[in-house]
Order: sequence, then C-alpha cells, then structure tokens
Amino acid sequence: MTTDSFSPSPDPVAAVHRAHRASVEMAMTKGSVRGHAVQVMAQALKQQQDEILDANTLDLEASREMAIPDLILEWLKLTPERLQAAIQILQRLSELPDPIGRVMNATYQVDHCQTYSQLMPLGVIVLIYEAFPELAVIAAGLCVKTGNSLILKGGSEASNSNLVIAQALHGAIERAGLPQGCFQALPSDQGASVRDLIIQDQYINLVIPYGRPNLVQQIVRQSTAPVLKSAMGNCYLYWSPSGSLDSVRWIILDSHQSEPDPVNAIEKVLIHRNQNPSSLAMLWNSLKDKGFEIRGDAELVAEFPELKRAEEAEWRQAYLAKVVAFKVVDSLEAAISWINLYSSGHADCLVTESYQESRQFALGVNSASTYINASPRFSRNPKRGDSIFLGMSNQKGQRRGLISLETLTTVKHIVQGMGQF
Repeated sequence: MTTDSFSPSPDPVAAVHRAHRASVEMAMTKGSVRGHAVQVMAQALKQQQDEILDANTLDLEASREMAIPDLILEWLKLTPERLQAAIQILQRLSELPDPIGRVMNATYQVDHCQTYSQLMPLGVIVLIYEAFPELAVIAAGLCVKTGNSLILKGGSEASNSNLVIAQALHGAIERAGLPQGCFQALPSDQGASVRDLIIQDQYINLVIPYGRPNLVQQIVRQSTAPVLKSAMGNCYLYWSPSGSLDSVRWIILDSHQSEPDPVNAIEKVLIHRNQNPSSLAMLWNSLKDKGFEIRGDAELVAEFPELKRAEEAEWRQAYLAKVVAFKVVDSLEAAISWINLYSSGHADCLVTESYQESRQFALGVNSASTYINASPRFSRNPKRGDSIFLGMSNQKGQRRGLISLETLTTVKHIVQGMGQF
C-alpha cells in the first residue's frame, strides 16, 4: 500500500477497535523493530518535506481567509526549521534505548520468589491537538518507541498538513512491518467524532489534549477515558529583594523563546514591596523594547499610571502572548500562597540570592516543577539526557510534569516462583 492510499478513518469507534487489536501485537514487538520503524518514519518525512510544506501553505492561506486568530496561525506555521526539528526528534528517538521491558526493583518481596517490575506499553493513546502539525510526528515517534497504538485527531485549521504528515507516517510504519492499525488518524473536519472517540474507555488507555485551555477543559469534561492534561502559559516568577535585575530580565525573555509554543513562558511576576522602583522601570522598558506589553495590579498602576491594569481574572488565566503582568507582595510566603492559588501549576520560578528562600520556595510551591535562578524555557529535544518531551502536564498524579517516553508506559509487577511451597 502506498502513502497515497491512506485516508483518515471516518468512524472513530472502528478506529479505536483497530488500534486496540494492534496494541496487543505492538506490546510484543522487539525494541529493535520499533527503533527501526521510527528511523523509517524520519526518512519518509525527509522525502516528503516539500509536499508537507506545500500543504501547510494551503492551510495558512485558508486560515487567514477565515480570520483564524494570530496565535493559532503561529502554531500552525510549519517552517522548514520546525519540520527539521521534528525529524531530528525522530532520529534521536530511534537511537535511544528501548524503554519497554526495563527492569526495576519491586516495592515488595514474596517468600521463595523473585519479585521485580517492568515498564510496559499503556496500549491505545489518543492525541487531540489544535494546529501544531509537527505534534503528530513527535507523538507518533513516542508511541511507536513505547509500543503503543496512536489515534490522531487534529484541528480543521491544519487539515492539509495533518493529512500529508499522516500519509507519510502511515506508509513508513507499514513498510517497517508494524501491526496494521497501530497508527490511526481521524478527519479534522468532523467535530462530533471527538466525543464519540473519548468515551471509548474500554479500549483507550490515555487521552492527551494539546492546545488552548478551553480545548483541554472540554476534553477533561467529556472523556470517560483517562486524560493527561497538557499545560501552557500562566507561569509565575517571584522576584526576591536579593534577586538581580539581570536574572529576572533574562529569565522572562528566555522563557518566551521556545517555538512554536512557549509552554513555560513567564506571564506573571510577583515583586517584593521593597524592590527598587528604578529597577522596575528599567525592567519594564527593556521588556517593552522587546515587544512586550506590561500590566500591573492596582497598587502599581496607582504609582505608575502608564501601566495597564490587570483585571482580577487575568491572574489565573494564560495570555499565550508577549504580555507580562506585575503584582506587589509583602513576602515570600505571600508569593507562594498567591502562586499556589493562581498559577497554572506546571512551572514557576524564583530569583533570589538566599539559599533559605530557594528551599522554602521549592518545597512550598505546589507546581510540577520549580526553577531557582534558572529559565523554565521548554524544549522538546533537550541537549542533555535521554528524554524527548511532548509537553508539560500540571495535573497531580503519576504522570505529572514533563510528558516523555516513560509517561506513555505503565508498570507491571512480576512474581517468579521457584517451585517451593
């Protein structure tokens, strides 16, 4: 079968059943086979790079005519560099050790038995995503590497890009000899199919929604299958009196540099009441020079009338834009309390020279990750370590934090007896 013969499945229930059957076979495939399949996927995308970029151009033109928001247009734009970055992720994934079957110590022992744990595939994973055509590539690589079946449901704004990418991936997976049905795609223009899909909890093991907060919340409300919430924006930074202006400036600017989605971008800054007003003015001017809009709470607006006031609802909402709001607090304890109440809860920062403050912040902030005098900038393909990341999750539980290969696995406990009774 050629890639041209692949078309999205119009029936979400049938797609789930096929993916479930394939997941049983996928769990039994060798790591070398799955690693080779990911390499073939990377080669297929390279070969069809021009077709993918042409399809993306059609999507961008159609979206502009439909007055799609600029934020979505930026997410939708698939430049040669972004596509190459996704291909590089596949190449790196193909070279990583097989995560499946990794043996770990068990948390308990049984007399006269060998007891241990192993990482195993989850089964069927569904990705529902808004724009971001390259997410299909990364998710497919992660799922194949971990022995899972994948069902994709992209947004209508990226229908042409998603189709060509899905065709390339499907053809590569088939040529690599993986089970039929382990990779499924649903039509982008059938919104009703989303609910039909995510209530198939008998067969779906995990649903990952990726996009604006309203999309994520819609999936969380409707799904009967387990959901792994992705998080984006509304990260806080507390600027301690001992923290340097240069550090604060660099962290804010660097956190907004990830493309195409600055997941951990600092959008809110809490400043101690004793902070030097001249330092504030210098920071705001430097941010404005970089194209940022600055907002403040009532106290700051009263002192600096040129600031736009941040409304109460804004403190718990993500801007997903080059906007930063500042608020005055009386202490580190007050900052921690405010962050725990209003932050999106996946990445928050502290700038300080006090070790005691850094420990108090790290332990007190109720977020998936905290950063002390360091940029929270998100990278799907970090230079160090052996992980590739799809996104960040702010929900509590086993899969909180960075969404990586191990996130898409589960633990099986194995008790091997020795024939003694």
